[in-house]
Amino acid sequence: MSGKFKNLRFALVAATLTMSANGFAQTVIKGNVTDNTGEPIIGASVVEDGNANNGGVTDIDGNFTVTLKGNSKKLKISYVGMKPQVVNVSGKSVINVKLEDDATSLNDVVVIGYGAVKKKDLTGAVATVDNKALTQVPVASASEALTGKMPGVQITTTEGSPDADVKIRVRGGGSITQSNDPLYIVDGFPVETISDIPASDIEDITVLKDASSTAIYGSRGANGVILVTTKGGKEGKTSVSYNAYYSWKKIAKKLDVLNARDYTEWQYELANLLDKTDNYEKYFGSYDDIDLYDNVATNDWQDIVYGRTGHTFNQNLNINGGSDKIKYAFSYARMDDKAIMQMSDFVRDNLSLKLNAKPTKRVSLDFQARWSKTKINGGGANEQSSTYNTDKRLRYAIQYTPYPVPGLSTDTDDDDTTNSSFYNPVTSLKDNDQKRTRITFNMSGAFTWELYKNLKFKTEFGYDTYKVDTKRFFGPTTYYVKNVPASANQGLPAITLTNQYRTKFRNTNTVSYDFKDIFGKNSAHSLNVLLGEEYIIMKNELMTNTAHGFPANFTSAEAWKFTTQGTPFEINDFYDPDDILNSYFGRINYNYKEKYLLSATARADGSSKFAKGNRWGFFPSIAAAWRISSEPFMKGAEKWLDDLKLRLSYGTAGNNNISSGLLTQEFQANATSWINGYNSYISPSKTMANPDLKWETTITRNVGIDYTMFGSKLTGSIDAYWNNTKDLLIQYPVAGTGYDYQYRNMGETRNMGLEFALTWNAINKKNFGLTVGANISFNKNKVLSLGQIESIDNISTQWASSEIDQDFVIKKGEPIGQIWGYKSAGRYEVDDFDIAKSQEKGKWILKDGVADCSTVLGTSVRPGSMKLAEIKENKTGKITTDDRTVIGDTNPAHTGGFNINARVYGFDLTANFNWSVGNDVYNANAIEYTQTSKYQYRNLIDKMASGSRWTNIDANGNLLNWNNAEELAALNANTAMWSPYTGKYVLTDYYVEDASFLRLSTLTLGYTLPTTLTKRVGINSLRFYVTAYNVFCITNYSGFDPEVSAIRRTNLTPGVDYSAYPKSRQFVIGLNLNF
Repeated sequence: MSGKFKNLRFALVAATLTMSANGFAQTVIKGNVTDNTGEPIIGASVVEDGNANNGGVTDIDGNFTVTLKGNSKKLKISYVGMKPQVVNVSGKSVINVKLEDDATSLNDVVVIGYGAVKKKDLTGAVATVDNKALTQVPVASASEALTGKMPGVQITTTEGSPDADVKIRVRGGGSITQSNDPLYIVDGFPVETISDIPASDIEDITVLKDASSTAIYGSRGANGVILVTTKGGKEGKTSVSYNAYYSWKKIAKKLDVLNARDYTEWQYELANLLDKTDNYEKYFGSYDDIDLYDNVATNDWQDIVYGRTGHTFNQNLNINGGSDKIKYAFSYARMDDKAIMQMSDFVRDNLSLKLNAKPTKRVSLDFQARWSKTKINGGGANEQSSTYNTDKRLRYAIQYTPYPVPGLSTDTDDDDTTNSSFYNPVTSLKDNDQKRTRITFNMSGAFTWELYKNLKFKTEFGYDTYKVDTKRFFGPTTYYVKNVPASANQGLPAITLTNQYRTKFRNTNTVSYDFKDIFGKNSAHSLNVLLGEEYIIMKNELMTNTAHGFPANFTSAEAWKFTTQGTPFEINDFYDPDDILNSYFGRINYNYKEKYLLSATARADGSSKFAKGNRWGFFPSIAAAWRISSEPFMKGAEKWLDDLKLRLSYGTAGNNNISSGLLTQEFQANATSWINGYNSYISPSKTMANPDLKWETTITRNVGIDYTMFGSKLTGSIDAYWNNTKDLLIQYPVAGTGYDYQYRNMGETRNMGLEFALTWNAINKKNFGLTVGANISFNKNKVLSLGQIESIDNISTQWASSEIDQDFVIKKGEPIGQIWGYKSAGRYEVDDFDIAKSQEKGKWILKDGVADCSTVLGTSVRPGSMKLAEIKENKTGKITTDDRTVIGDTNPAHTGGFNINARVYGFDLTANFNWSVGNDVYNANAIEYTQTSKYQYRNLIDKMASGSRWTNIDANGNLLNWNNAEELAALNANTAMWSPYTGKYVLTDYYVEDASFLRLSTLTLGYTLPTTLTKRVGINSLRFYVTAYNVFCITNYSGFDPEVSAIRRTNLTPGVDYSAYPKSRQFVIGLNLNF
């Protein structure tokens, strides 16, 4: 018995030991990870496949050691920018892994509407910029980072203020009166702008350009779609990155103005022309003492107002990591900007959180939240779209007297009246004060459930808020307070308090199915189907409180604090009806042998913006692609040709981004005087409602070629498109109805263009690299129809009030953006006048056949006066408004950009260029700086200096006339410019300039420390860099900057340069730290 027990005990012990050995079996795997050049990869993630908690990262030599437990036989190796690999290590103890660069792979996934596809399987016109391109140079926002990097996407920084608008146009835009802004989608959620998203938070940006790509967004896709994917968590060890930069900036260009002597001489001549020499002597003394002004110092008001050294401190922190069950990403960014203009600054804070959880194999949960707060203080706020005539700071800095003139008050004299003086530019800053706070919050979540193998259901919910609080102060120098309705309050400070609050809710539900298991694993067929529905509701409220008549000595801070000290003027509470969009959509993607590809999409949108009969719109599209490189007849070409694909697409997309108050009657606040003391009332606007309005619809056609050559060293694309936008909303005059006009669907435009993009990865060695990229776009815009009218003539920028009543025109058969004015004929010379008759009449008399410009100039002509061409068919000898014609076109012939990226050992160099060729700019500044209109005492630019302009005064201070004709002609024989003296402002083709330019927008030199040094202190990588912004701009434009669009209240007045905030030149030092 005892022997049996001994044998049994031995067997149990042996079994237990065997089980223990099996239960604790461990395999140690060592290895090395390199890139495709053989360079060790530092910090690559090496984990047990299916268990991200077991593993580590490679060291400074690319080596790793991982202990596998149990029966695990696979390792997963990954690194940012590389294609991950899963390696079977069964029976191995040492492995060497080479990761391939993912940047050149045709298998890259590209985000499209409600999904993603491999880059090689794209059938539509799509452009993508990845995080590397976005963050290789420091920029304030993602919009700026796109400049010059995408064909067919024109990006214009409209002026230089810290909160400047960045205007984005995809293939020109087809609407005439409504918005041409693209649809912005961030992580699946529609937003108003991407300018408040730090570039460091973005993974990639994709632009959908043709209807085969945008039709899935239906009524919102006509102007293109910009998809932004923010950074998410990554499986592996927690990684932390910190990026910071500090910059200095100065105004990039100033205009030369008249010095003290030239300014005083001109004031003397103007006083003589106005027959007001007493005024000259009152302020400037006797002309006999003019030489004294040679030694008078000139104030540089541009330097005083815009000349301070601005600085920016930008920093962001990113934390991400996770396992196969949950991934997380968190970021914080802050930007402090002290602008180049006095008394202005800009602060922005951003927070972002992104979570992904996979509780089961078939269920995935996503959550993301973004919060942004922007504070703009002082007059530096972007206000060019304001209807108030307040933004005169640049004008004051140019035209204010160049030296103190005793007796010309800077505090009490009128500004915009005859013989007005100017206010001190610094006073103007204080009197145009503003504080704006903008807060955006976006939160969304998604639940994805694989109901059955390859059958997925996804539901998404999102909530978005947009809040803007604006406080404005109008001091005594402003046009606004001098024209308030109550005379008792005119010239006294006023304020407006504006609160805008907008909310948006979205729910999207989709079902997708991949037929790969039905076709079989090795089938040549591939089919994916997506069906979905979406519900979006937006609410918008706007309240404006206005108060006038504050005490004259009140500052902005006092007026905002003690609001009861003013007289209430109006409370304007405006809200839109709920904007509801209910949609159903679908998409089918099919390919055969990855050689023949077909994609079809359709969307039906129902919008509350339209009446029942026109509420629903249907937007289909179809696209096909042929991979020519896979055909048998291309055999042999694979030695140099990696991929060649032809794309064709056709589709429709809509534009429901129309203003409120067009279908139903809009009411507005008006001012008057009532016996009961109230001076504000609500009345219908002058726009007649039209319940029959419907969508603006864009039909697009696209043919394109994608190619990759020489082992992915050369990649590129060529696209040609033809877009027609019909049912455009046009203002139709409705005289005799009590209204001015009514919007009707009766216009059509066309945009045709070519786009080319090319990237050459010339060198990709261990210690050397060189990549060059370039793109160019050509777009031609044309108005095909304006319905029952031939042209839209009443387009005015209103910068000169009513003096220039029309400066743009839209004509059938012509492009949008044509400038309308007079043809310059130079100036009147003495020979244009009949001297004998002039002497007889005692005034200047023109010869027969010389057209008279007096009516247009607002003053009698004389030698030296601006001369205009008479072009009307029925010549009358007098210049009238009938002599106006098209004098400029703001549309470029082509735009583009190119970039150079180089690296040598630890050094890297990046240069980004962008250009525009063939577009005109309307230099309204130059009109104001070379003509007097009805104003006196204003300074001019140096084109009007003595010796350059026509003068009527001889060396002794005598005003020459018809009795001194020969002397007058000889005196001006070597001058070129006309006399600045006019009775009102006049727009001629002289003020329309070529805005073509080539700009080196950014130049960056960086150095990354060797990892052998940084790894010792626990740092994965550390890079220092210096960057210069707006390095140079080659242009013939005489103004501050050719890339400008200052009047943005409407699409109809592009390319206007008037009192825009000057752009700066910036120098940056920064660092990128990862650990």
